[in-house]
Amino acid sequence: MRRARCLVILALALAPVVAHAQERDDEVEEIELEDLLTDDVVVRAPTEAEELAESSDSVQVVETDEVRTRAADMGDALARTAGITVRRAGGLGSFGRICLHGMCDSAVRMFVDGVPYQLVGFGSGTVNVPVHLVERIEIYRGTVPLRFGADALGGAINLVRPSYFRSHASVSLQTGSWGTYRLSADAGFRHDDTGFYAGAQLHYDHADNDYWIDVDVPDSRGRLQPARVRRFHDGYESYGVSLETGFVGVPFADRLTIRGFVGEYDRDLQHNIVMSVPYGDVVYGEVSAGALARYEHTITDEVRIDAYVGYTRRDITFLDASSWVYDWRGRRVRERRVAGEIESRPRDQTIWEDALPARLNLAWQITPEHSIHLNATPRYVSRSGDERIESNPGGRDPLTARRELFTMVSGLSYEVSAFDDLLENQVFFKDYVYLASSEEVLPGNTFVDRRRETHDVGFGDGVRVRIVDGLFARGSYEYATRLPEPYEVFGDGVQIVHNLQLAPERSHNGTVELSLDLERTPIGAILASAAGFLRWHQDTIILLGNERTFSYQNVYEALSAGAEANVRWESPGEWVALGANATFLDHRNTSSEGTFSSFRGDRMPNRPWVWANFSAQLRVQDLFGDDELTLTWDARYVHEFFRGWESQGRRDLKQTVPSQFSQDLALTYRVMGAPRIATTIELTNLTDERLYDLFGVQRPGRSIYLKLVVDY
Repeated sequence: MRRARCLVILALALAPVVAHAQERDDEVEEIELEDLLTDDVVVRAPTEAEELAESSDSVQVVETDEVRTRAADMGDALARTAGITVRRAGGLGSFGRICLHGMCDSAVRMFVDGVPYQLVGFGSGTVNVPVHLVERIEIYRGTVPLRFGADALGGAINLVRPSYFRSHASVSLQTGSWGTYRLSADAGFRHDDTGFYAGAQLHYDHADNDYWIDVDVPDSRGRLQPARVRRFHDGYESYGVSLETGFVGVPFADRLTIRGFVGEYDRDLQHNIVMSVPYGDVVYGEVSAGALARYEHTITDEVRIDAYVGYTRRDITFLDASSWVYDWRGRRVRERRVAGEIESRPRDQTIWEDALPARLNLAWQITPEHSIHLNATPRYVSRSGDERIESNPGGRDPLTARRELFTMVSGLSYEVSAFDDLLENQVFFKDYVYLASSEEVLPGNTFVDRRRETHDVGFGDGVRVRIVDGLFARGSYEYATRLPEPYEVFGDGVQIVHNLQLAPERSHNGTVELSLDLERTPIGAILASAAGFLRWHQDTIILLGNERTFSYQNVYEALSAGAEANVRWESPGEWVALGANATFLDHRNTSSEGTFSSFRGDRMPNRPWVWANFSAQLRVQDLFGDDELTLTWDARYVHEFFRGWESQGRRDLKQTVPSQFSQDLALTYRVMGAPRIATTIELTNLTDERLYDLFGVQRPGRSIYLKLVVDY
């Protein structure tokens, strides 16, 4: 249909030319319309995603057109991508860690439409974001474009929502195993004459997470015996609502909008970090609210501005005040002398965090081939708290200690396109300012002022060479600094304790890539890429823990090297598609001094180092008209790895996360047109494997989900 429309338009455009030629020369042969309408004429403009994928940015673009109809969330979608691991401590709503090329947590910055995800109401974490609300995923590996104003070390992930500034409506409903219910919806209206826009977005999640796990329980004689039980205290519930209004495409602004949001989640905590001790009453949660004002405008044909300013408020709660000991079957075994299941004291606390972020981007297109970009991104964060169960009556509450953090990332970049876009290059410089001011609580309930100030500079370069149509190479290098996040320095109020002496981490990041994109060959479409990367970083921030708590620590020096490969084939007619990707990571401690120097040469603990993904898809189109039926199989392999330092202790007694292979199967039926309707039934963990992302913490077994998506 698209080709036919393009050909008709082309024919109509050429008709006056033909008539004029006939008037000037009667001897010219008559041009037949069918001579113009040949199968060889195809008019197609590249999409924004395609242009980005072939830019000098070290980026991989993942379209979510098919994934958004699946029972997956953002963590599942990311985990199927080369170079990325997503590790979760349970089912829906559980704590999750995202690592890119071995760099984890805040070393990889998360954005939604180019702004930090906390500013759009996804407070429960990126891994739990409903994939239905996202159009594509941009994965920046190593080098992060200046326009984000980010101090990322390992890269960045930008979730791009659908084209919202038009009239639209969409809803997604999902239900399935373990008491899972998910709802997400968005709608918007745009008045074309005035440019006024108003939109709303919401999501609601609920999960009991009462799946079966394998544990050791005492028998009548007190001897531990293996048993299969249901999780009984692992519920999760969250919601988020956001409203956006403003003007789009008007003389004074390409975009002038304000977005307000509120969100909340509540979570039960079922066990300790290694799933060896059950809890029956420990709960935590968060309420977040805020607003974001954003302004974009092309001031002249050459100068463009993009700016935002926002405010967020987070209330983080944690309650551990039970006076009972629970067993793995949810029964009360005995009463405690002192309340509190995690520690030998009860806790009922709230932490308040206020954040004021802002960003300014200025772009100057000097000529069509040359441009300059300027960025400034300041952020201020303050924290305070209240412990309602006083452990030291008459003394000052430690949670009231002053906590303040100011960061400023700014920079300048220059981009050039040469030789008819065969070569694209961008060079940039960045500046980092970090100011942390806090009160440290010493033994004896003494409060001492602490202050940490750092100033760093960074620089980098990215180049893309188009070898031939469909084949291009990219290379990038950046010397980057990553500033500690508030939860890394001050703790998260749940299981991560503070480390006020945490230092920024710095890294030399290099990436090379070769990419092939052949849309039309006699055997179908072929997409393939291979990349190698090197990260030499100092003062690396890693998460280490014992049986009860975690804390972020600096490892003085580490070296990460690896490679990834990705291939996908789609048959003529798009009825069969096969894909696979694999990643190898050699991430080692190279510290010659400090706390971890005795582990020099060891792999970084508690991180996968070999993993792969596989997919196969069968599609049948036009069954009953404009529709399609798709059967999709996905699989993932993760090689075993140690939880602790590999040279510490006897190898046969080490805590190890075992190798595992998981499979999912989904059947999707779509009806095109208006509205577009998609229904999916999906089996996850098809073979009911015992899956572990973290040592001892079992993931859900075989599950079944049903999902309905309606777009209009």
